[in-house]
Amino acid sequence: MEKIISNYNEILKQIRSCESKLVGKYCEPELIAVSKQFPKEIIQILVDKGHKIFGENKVQEAQLKWIDLRRENSDKKIELHLIGPLQSNKVNLALDIFDVIQTIDREKIALKIKTYLEEKNEINKKKFFIQVNIGDEEQKSGVSENLTEQFFKWCFNDLKLNIIGLMCIPPFGQPPEPFFKRVRILCDRLDLKHASMGMTNDFKSAIDHGSTFIRVGTGIFGERN
Repeated sequence: MEKIISNYNEILKQIRSCESKLVGKYCEPELIAVSKQFPKEIIQILVDKGHKIFGENKVQEAQLKWIDLRRENSDKKIELHLIGPLQSNKVNLALDIFDVIQTIDREKIALKIKTYLEEKNEINKKKFFIQVNIGDEEQKSGVSENLTEQFFKWCFNDLKLNIIGLMCIPPFGQPPEPFFKRVRILCDRLDLKHASMGMTNDFKSAIDHGSTFIRVGTGIFGERN
C-alpha cells in the first residue's frame, strides 16, 4: 500500500513539474490510473487517496470490478475510461459501465454507440475519443492519420457523438515525440481540446507535446502478473 501511494505521489509531482513549463498553452493534464489486471482491493487504495479517474482495457474485466467499486464509492464521482479495443458485441455493455470511451476506431462501432445512446436518450451523457493509428501499424487498432479528420467530422456532425479528443499509442521501440506532435497538431486542427497520449515510460514527453490525459498503470501499481 505504501509503495502505491508513494508511486502515485511521485507521478503527480512529475506531472506538475512538466505542467509548469506549459502554462496557458493547453489545459492541465489529467492522470488516468490504469487499473487493468489489478483487484478491487488495490484500486480502492487510490480511491481512498482521492483519485477519481481510472482506465480499464477490457469491458468484462471492468464489469466484474467496477460495478461493486462504484456502488461502494458512490459519493466519489469516479470517472472510468475504456482505453482498450472495443468489440462491436460489447458496445452496449461498455456504454453502461464507462463514462468515456477512448477507442472509437471504425464506423460500425460509432453507429452502434449512436443507436444505443439514442435508445436510452443519453446521446450527450458520454464522452469519446477517436483512436488514431499514428504509426500505421497493421496489428494496432485506430483510424489512419489521413482519414482522421473525415472520420471525426462524420462522428461529430452526422452522428452527434460527443467527441472530445484523439488518443494514440506510438509504435514500440521508436522515439514517441514525432507521433505525439502529429496527434496534437491534428487535435488543434480539429479544434479538439484533448489528446490522450503517454504512458508510464513516456508521459513526460507526451505532456511536453500537449497531452491532456496520460495513462499510467505500472508506474503506480507496479508490474502486472
